[in-house]
Amino acid sequence: MVITRVAACHVAPHFLSASKTTSKAVSLIHQAARNAAHVVVFPESYIAAFPLWSALRPPTDNHHLFSRMVANSIAIDGEEVAALRTAARETNTVVSIGVSERSLTSTACPGDGHGLRVANTPYGNIGALICGENTNPLARYTLMTQREQIHISSWPCIWPTRMLDDHSEAAGSTGDASATTAGSNYNNVLANRLRCAAHCFEAKCFGVMCSGFLDKTAIDTIVAGASDTARIRRTLELSPRGVTMFLDPTGSPVQGFTVMESTQEQQTREFLQMEEAILYADLDLELCVEGKQYHDVVGGYQRLDVFDLRVDRSRREPARFTDTEHTIRDD
Repeated sequence: MVITRVAACHVAPHFLSASKTTSKAVSLIHQAARNAAHVVVFPESYIAAFPLWSALRPPTDNHHLFSRMVANSIAIDGEEVAALRTAARETNTVVSIGVSERSLTSTACPGDGHGLRVANTPYGNIGALICGENTNPLARYTLMTQREQIHISSWPCIWPTRMLDDHSEAAGSTGDASATTAGSNYNNVLANRLRCAAHCFEAKCFGVMCSGFLDKTAIDTIVAGASDTARIRRTLELSPRGVTMFLDPTGSPVQGFTVMESTQEQQTREFLQMEEAILYADLDLELCVEGKQYHDVVGGYQRLDVFDLRVDRSRREPARFTDTEHTIRDD
């Protein structure tokens, strides 16, 4: 059997502090490695924060938060990533972590397909998508064609789509990861699990759903100075919290566990939602094979005679500069 132990970190950042969050991530990588993890996963935009305020405060009211986000966005060749690489190398782990990258232009709109690659590691073929990208059939299929065995989906701690006035509007806010309570707000608990399970079933791969954790510091920072503090705080506190869990190649939940650091005692857990912790699971990658015998969407069910998917993975830059040599006249 090929067993890979994955550690999904259901944790909060040091809100809008790249240096402190990096230090916390390095510590968690070492903690996971002490518990024999091969792969360590962090939430979306973990360094230095997920910009939740953009859903709750208008741009005219959040300049200070935007400025802090920019100041704490990191360079891929910077000291924060160097520290993460060192930790991964020292612990012999594969690390997946979401960051806010400092770049010349927004990467949300004019991005490219350069990252649509499955990493072939000693612990399996690992692919990853963030948040709503997991709803894009073509992006998901691109990873499937590369024999993905472990699919990482990273998510924010919450994503409110409506301001909440009372608890009854907070769909999916219970501790049940399978909550289907109808409501006026977006049920990210149900939606995230649904699309991840679909991908696991289609790809015949394991799924790692890793969501952030919303702490009091983040809530206080987002609320501070807002024009409607009570309503924003209520929305942050009542919105459905993201769930961290594992799924098998049929889309069914995998039983995970947490580890008590002081005693090394393991506690069986299917998911994490309302507390900060690391969820572990042992994944038998040989289980990715059997299902493809009867249903392989990149094999017998692909229909190469009908469909042709082309993926452009070339780099896109916001500007291209051409320097022409010429003689400079002294006069």
